[in-house]
Amino acid sequence: MFTVAAFYRFTPLPDPAALRVPLLDLCLARGVAGTILLAPEGINGTIAGPRAGIAAVVAHLRALPDCADLEPKYAPAQEMPFGKMKVRLKREIVTMGQPDIDPRAGTGRYVTPQDWNAVVADPETVVIDTRNDYEVAIGTFHGAVDPQTQAFGEFPVWWAQNADRLAGKRIAMFCTGGIRCEKSTAYLRQQGVEDVVHLQGGILKYLEDVPEGESLWQGACFVFDDRVSVGHGLVPGDHVLCHACRRPLAADDTGRPEYEAGVQCHRCVSQFDNGDRARFRERMKQIGLARARGARHLG
Repeated sequence: MFTVAAFYRFTPLPDPAALRVPLLDLCLARGVAGTILLAPEGINGTIAGPRAGIAAVVAHLRALPDCADLEPKYAPAQEMPFGKMKVRLKREIVTMGQPDIDPRAGTGRYVTPQDWNAVVADPETVVIDTRNDYEVAIGTFHGAVDPQTQAFGEFPVWWAQNADRLAGKRIAMFCTGGIRCEKSTAYLRQQGVEDVVHLQGGILKYLEDVPEGESLWQGACFVFDDRVSVGHGLVPGDHVLCHACRRPLAADDTGRPEYEAGVQCHRCVSQFDNGDRARFRERMKQIGLARARGARHLG
């Protein structure tokens, strides 16, 4: 059994590069894998490993500036959901392309998972899903607006196109773990939107805290690791990942004639040429050989 920890923190890090190697070394020494992003605006990551290893890494993170009360979201995993450990330096810990946005200066008001149903059910509130279109496709809240963005950096353009029709409305926003809403609600506040709220802890906290019988969530929640999706209670779902386009597939999708494991699916069959597919097939071959040796292919 492994523990998965997802976390983020907006806090000034004057020299992120100096933090990278000590953090990577600790993760490797403790058997922890996953991805951690470091940027001048803070830290963002999802990692997995033995419980003691995760605890050691979290303790290290809490020693960083203004991170003492960092509260990761934890979930169990029967198998290790990551192949290797990466600590990367970035310009932003979540890319919106708006350098003047600082969530520490003010975001929307937090709404707890226990109070979120009333927000979703309020006919006077516009509920906006800030995630990518392929995430929304497998699950969202009843009645939520889907901006149909392919990347978070497209959200400001979508808002500019829809700001007039939403003027004067109460805006409620949600995302997987909360980090995209920290930026998007801060952006709306900068744009003059006064009545804006967001789901505290994101969908993951809602699925963890709200019983399924009381939930307004429909479908599954996409996660960026080998679990692919989770449902109520953070139980892993039955989606698989197309390793060509990185989109989630329902179980029925793998029975479509276009599907070839690791090579293509019905959504991306026209996106790649024969050279791409040859590379993907070689990758799948190497994965199979590694599995036969009892190892994990890390390429």
